[in-house]
Amino acid sequence: MDKLQIFRGELLHCLADPADVGDDNSYEYFQDGLMIVKSGLVEAIGPALELLPKLPAGVSITHYTKSLIVPGFIDCHLHYPQTEMIASYGEQLLEWLETYTFPTEREFGDPGKASDVAEFFFDELMRNGTTSALVFGTVHKQSVDAFFTAAQKRRLRMICGKVLMDRNAPAYLTDTPESGYLDSKELAERWHGVDRLRYAITPRFAPTSSDEQLALAGKLLMEYPDLYLHTHLAENISEVEWVKDLFPDRSGYLDVYAHHGLLTKRSVFAHCLHLSDDEFRLMHESGAGIAFCPTSNLFLGSGLFNLANAENQKVKVGLATDVGAGTSFSLLQTISDLYKTQQLRNHRLSPFKSLYLATLGGAHTLDLDELIGNFLPGKEADFVVLDCEATPLIARRLWRSKNLTEKLFALQMLGDDRVVKHVHIMGEEVYRRK
Repeated sequence: MDKLQIFRGELLHCLADPADVGDDNSYEYFQDGLMIVKSGLVEAIGPALELLPKLPAGVSITHYTKSLIVPGFIDCHLHYPQTEMIASYGEQLLEWLETYTFPTEREFGDPGKASDVAEFFFDELMRNGTTSALVFGTVHKQSVDAFFTAAQKRRLRMICGKVLMDRNAPAYLTDTPESGYLDSKELAERWHGVDRLRYAITPRFAPTSSDEQLALAGKLLMEYPDLYLHTHLAENISEVEWVKDLFPDRSGYLDVYAHHGLLTKRSVFAHCLHLSDDEFRLMHESGAGIAFCPTSNLFLGSGLFNLANAENQKVKVGLATDVGAGTSFSLLQTISDLYKTQQLRNHRLSPFKSLYLATLGGAHTLDLDELIGNFLPGKEADFVVLDCEATPLIARRLWRSKNLTEKLFALQMLGDDRVVKHVHIMGEEVYRRK
């Protein structure tokens, strides 16, 4: 028998990108709304007074008051093995990798370590309202097995992959083109499409993969075209110059990936701070997406992403924390940094665009918008209940809010994990703030 769940409260979800349709046409809002969930999927959403008479007699209703119910947040790029090295001091990208990242990732050859960090990682995601994510493992197969095992147990929609890295890294973290190909193939066949899990072919970034390794990654993507491609692109100026030296025959950084067949509608490139207009056009033509990581871009001093250019070129963009260079698991805190980076670019960002990037925009970037990202009928019922009185300051600020725009913006600027009161996965509560 199908399980019926009814949720009542203030409901908000995105219907389209505000850059395409304008703020007012980009979302749907019910001050007193009802969401009907059947067997983990949204069956209907609308005004409570219209839907209540249609419910079966005696059905139980979960009523969330003084709260805002939104779709689960979607993080388009982060590194679960870097959880314990978050907030590491004093370096920019390339030095940061050598000083902190590589020694930390070495530990994930131990399956016990990988499992322990994976469980903590998912606890943190739930505490911050993140219900889906695209995630880096390490070069070790066991890091990916541990990740997917924990995600499957929690019924989460997650994407992950084993890092490919055969040069310009410590010997204890490198694979070979052939071993990377075979290990990735084995993991993809074991996990891709199982329950709510997907696999991503994951070169760390062009400098740590040889042409041979990137070619075999492209071969694997051709053999399994529904897999994802997940890597970094044009994060740091020194990195971009390094790529020019390593791949002198290519016209630019993105062309390194394009040359090896790594641009598809399921390719997601983190950062993309230093792209040319031609590279933005190629991103659009290929259907590839960008994971925008404002917090880590600020933390490592990498630069300010040109969101307006991505919008003009119709490139898919989703929001990302990029833990551990990002200093918070909270996509609300990430939205705060997102807004500030665009202020520095004289690009005023509406709170509805920010919500879009953290929900439906992320789903679109990950090619999952038919399954998650909003509350349209048939979507998987992953959602977050935000507490409008989470702190005295938030309560006082929202009391003065004159409309939904002010309220949403204040929650985004002042919110963090304390605002996340409940998290539901496929309709089932999986987290309740203590």
